[in-house]
Amino acid sequence: MSYNLFFVIMILIFSAPSGSGKSTLVNYLLSQRNDLRFSVSCTTRPPRGQEQDGREYYFLSNDRFEQLIAEDAFIEYEQVYAGTYYGTLRSEVERIEAAGHHVIFDVDVQGGKNLKRIFGDRALSVFVAPPGVDELRRRLIGRATDSPEKIEERVNKAEMEMQEQPYFDCVIVNDDLATAEQQLIERVNRFLDQPQ
Repeated sequence: MSYNLFFVIMILIFSAPSGSGKSTLVNYLLSQRNDLRFSVSCTTRPPRGQEQDGREYYFLSNDRFEQLIAEDAFIEYEQVYAGTYYGTLRSEVERIEAAGHHVIFDVDVQGGKNLKRIFGDRALSVFVAPPGVDELRRRLIGRATDSPEKIEERVNKAEMEMQEQPYFDCVIVNDDLATAEQQLIERVNRFLDQPQ
């Protein structure tokens, strides 16, 4: 990867338990700053709801994902749920860097910790927290994209992921969306607009 650009490309890493509103906040941020571009991750899970290949994720078969692992195509990857991979392609970061934009990652909690370790001070890692586990369950049920069993699996995983908050640079509690958006844009502006 080359970083020989006029200005230093910075990295924004967003992680959260499923249903915390992370994607909503990422989309808000993308609408507020024109120097940001979304890095599309890969997954082996099927699309949910209105998701489209190449927009929210690159939806891959397990065989294709494992082929990319063998080719060292990922900056980081994890098997987040049994049989379900998620990963960050090197080519996505290179594409965004080549266009002279900062990179936004929307990744699971372990992926967020991995990316922060890789990019260090060039990255701001943000943990988006739900106001509580009961509210998280209500949101997941309201999305109507998962079976009751999958929802309980996500809630159980969320309880463990909530313990990872101290490993992130900042925590945004997404209780009131307007408040969360304001806190987020202020924190991101401070990070991106600091002298390089």
